[in-house]
Amino acid sequence: MALQAYGFYLKKKIMSKSTVKKENEKKRVVTKKKQPKQDFVQMSVVHPNAAGIDIGDTIHAVAVPPGRDKEPVRKFGAFTCDLQAIVRWLKECFIETVAMESTGVYWKPLHALLIAEGFDVYLANATQTKNVSGRKTDMSDAAWIQLLHSCGLVKRSFLPDDHTETLRTLVRQRKALIQDSTRCIQRIQKNFELMNLKIHTVISDITGKTGKAIIEAIIEGQRKASNFLSLIDERIQASEEEILKSLEGNWRTECLFLVKQSYAQYKQLQAHIGDCEKEIEEILQGMVAAANEGVIETGPAHGSAEKKVGGLNQKKKKRKNKNAPGYDVRNYLRQIHGVDVLDIFGISEITALEILSETGTDLSRWETCNHFSSWLNLSPNNKITGGKLVSSKLMKKTPNAAAQAFRAAANGLRRGNNWLGDYFRRMRAKGGHKFAIVATARKLSMIYYKMVRYKEAFIEIDMQEYKEKQRKSKIQYLEKRLAQLKKYESQQAAA
Repeated sequence: MALQAYGFYLKKKIMSKSTVKKENEKKRVVTKKKQPKQDFVQMSVVHPNAAGIDIGDTIHAVAVPPGRDKEPVRKFGAFTCDLQAIVRWLKECFIETVAMESTGVYWKPLHALLIAEGFDVYLANATQTKNVSGRKTDMSDAAWIQLLHSCGLVKRSFLPDDHTETLRTLVRQRKALIQDSTRCIQRIQKNFELMNLKIHTVISDITGKTGKAIIEAIIEGQRKASNFLSLIDERIQASEEEILKSLEGNWRTECLFLVKQSYAQYKQLQAHIGDCEKEIEEILQGMVAAANEGVIETGPAHGSAEKKVGGLNQKKKKRKNKNAPGYDVRNYLRQIHGVDVLDIFGISEITALEILSETGTDLSRWETCNHFSSWLNLSPNNKITGGKLVSSKLMKKTPNAAAQAFRAAANGLRRGNNWLGDYFRRMRAKGGHKFAIVATARKLSMIYYKMVRYKEAFIEIDMQEYKEKQRKSKIQYLEKRLAQLKKYESQQAAA
């Protein structure tokens, strides 16, 4: 009886424990149900009335905040009537600010229309608005851009004003025309080589006075070498014997036909370049008038001639490139900027005109010169992890037109007899030619920024003083390094 009673007691105790365990599990389930799983992270909304647009050639996807419309993400066409429909729908949804990707040139018509209608438009770099990995559609991209913009995570891209935008278009067109005309000259030289005519190796410029006269005579049917001597300008340094030998060749019909076509195309392109330069001059005159209350000076630029005033040599007039415009670009730039940016070593009229067309006159849109050089991709892209600098290479992207202009100017300083030329050569000895171009271009951009924004004149440093300063700096560095080595040697001896 005692054993049975004890067994009954154990059975009851085990059942009570299992019952309590089941009840506890039920409570846990209830508590879990009361605390729903949170599968998202909340972020503060910076722009509540924000929309996002994914730009395409034929389709624009537009997204507005949820709840503003039954269909918060819509597709529109790319015709003008479709763009106007986008504007109407955004106004119906009470949208105030819009973010869109800078896809090719497809964004420009819609961007201009939105700006005209009073929207605050953010033009974002496509690399900064990439969606998360997974299936990609235009609708999801538009919704993602809208989400980023509403949370304040979209940065504006630099956009010039109307005058600068017009100037940029014309300057780029002029550059493209010059490149096309260069290809025509290369085709002429190639066909000369096929006929074994070496005149382009005897005279320095085949597009000069003598070169054009010879090409036109060949097109008109002249073949005898001695008949070309009357066309040779007195400034040509080659002898008559060399010229006669260079004009003896195999006159092939198809090559002569290609020379005729290429030269006609070259002359047509030169006429187009002249028309383009006239339009550029009108824009420059408008910018001068806007900067000087309608006053346009037509006299020569200050400091263009070499004079000696008070024992100091004034700036020499820079030699013009053969592709430079026919008018005084330097005078226009001086009136627009308020300073003479051509005083900077390496900066030519074409370079300064290209930089103006890309950056405009208001450089305060970049907070400091470091921000300006970073926008030009001339500053190191420092990557720090664990408190250590692991990489400082430049970002892998194509330099914009302004950066290319600064790099070309820097490359032209490699043989310069000035302190910037000496700086280029020191940087080349330190890290190679490419390193020197980037470092010198960055220095040029910082000088340009300070001159244009703060109206500071370019300070020319004496070459001997600059070299002496660098020599003293190097001596100080070596003395410091020697002291460190002596200290290390004494510590090792004491140990």
